Parts: sequence; structure tokens; C-alpha cells
Amino acid sequence: MNRRSLLLGLSGAAVLAAAGGWTMLRPGATTEDLVASPAEAGGATPQILPDNVMGSANAPVTLIEYASFTCPHCAHFQQDVFKALKRDYIDTGKVRFILREAYFDRYGLWAGQIAQCGGSPKYYAIADMMFTEQQAWIGDGQPETIGNNLRKIGLRAGLTKDQIEACLNDNARAQAMVATYQKHFTDDDIKGTPSLVINGTKYENMSYENLKKILDPLLAG
Repeated sequence: MNRRSLLLGLSGAAVLAAAGGWTMLRPGATTEDLVASPAEAGGATPQILPDNVMGSANAPVTLIEYASFTCPHCAHFQQDVFKALKRDYIDTGKVRFILREAYFDRYGLWAGQIAQCGGSPKYYAIADMMFTEQQAWIGDGQPETIGNNLRKIGLRAGLTKDQIEACLNDNARAQAMVATYQKHFTDDDIKGTPSLVINGTKYENMSYENLKKILDPLLAG
């Protein structure tokens, strides 16, 4: 999966393409086919969901990561950058971290529904499982395989079968997730994943060493 496209979208969904170490959103692509229209969901305008936050509210640096659970480069970032970032900066109170999900295909949305199913207390633990086990749960790329594998992750994370099915079938929540993704991507002018916004400044994917070169001066003064 290194530097290869992960083509999981069905007709009408956005397509992933690998380029320059991150995953680009195809120009003009939308997520309108991932869930029913607002009219079909009952006519209500989808709400914008709050962020799941990790780290101290008083941290001097806020780092937002935009990532898709089906993005290979995001899985690499989780292993190569995030784990060290958490150890050295988040757990020590220096960085407040926010993961914002992107949905380039319906499978990334399904993964997000499972990750968010347990609420904030379970969110980052399940998200880590999604990234770490990405190749395994995608498997042969078939919808039934992916759905079953995602359910297994949810069960291992302590969710019940009823919780999982309720979350996967909550179309209003799915609408809100997509609306939240679209608003944040537009507001921060995000073009691909993983992307970082550090104290309001946008950056593309980078190594941990290069990230430290940005964070340390901000923390120094």
C-alpha cells in the first residue's frame, strides 16, 4: 500500500490518488452519494459536530490533523509520527491534538461511524486501531468483508453489537459527519490527507523530525 492508490469508492464517491506523500481529493469530487440526502433524512439541516480533543486544554500549541481512515499515508503518519508526537508533546501537556476525519469513500465513513460510536472516551483508541490495522480490515476491498471487519474492531473496543448496528444505521449522524468534514475542509482549505494545521498555519504531510522543527520554536516562545 506504500504510495499506491486505494480505490475503495463506489459510483459517485470521491476517488483517492497517491501523490507526493499524501492522498489528494480529486477536483470536483463530492461525498453526496455516501449517505442519503437531507430531504431523505427528514429534511433537517445536518449539524456540525464538535471535535474530539486529546491533551491539555491549556497547551500552548493546537495541532489539527486531517486524515481519512482509508488513506495509506495517514496510516503511515499514525505509526511514524503520531505515536512519538503523543509521547513527547501531547501527553506532556505541550500540544492539544484534534483529529478531523475526511470521507473520500463510504468505507472511510463506516470506519468513522465505528470510531465515533463510543463517544470521546473511546474515540482515539478506536481511531488508532483503524489506522494500525488498515490493511487487515480493508482485506479484499469487498463491502461485506470491510463491514464485518469494522464490526469486529468495534466489538474488540468494547462496543456492543446493538451499539455498532445503531451507529452504522444512524443516517442523521452520518449526514452530520459528512457536513462537518465538508465545512472543516472548506474553512481550512484542505486539499488532501494527511494535512496538519498548527496554531492556524497549514502544513502538508511531514516526518516527525520536521514536525519537531515546527513545534519546538512555538513552544520556546
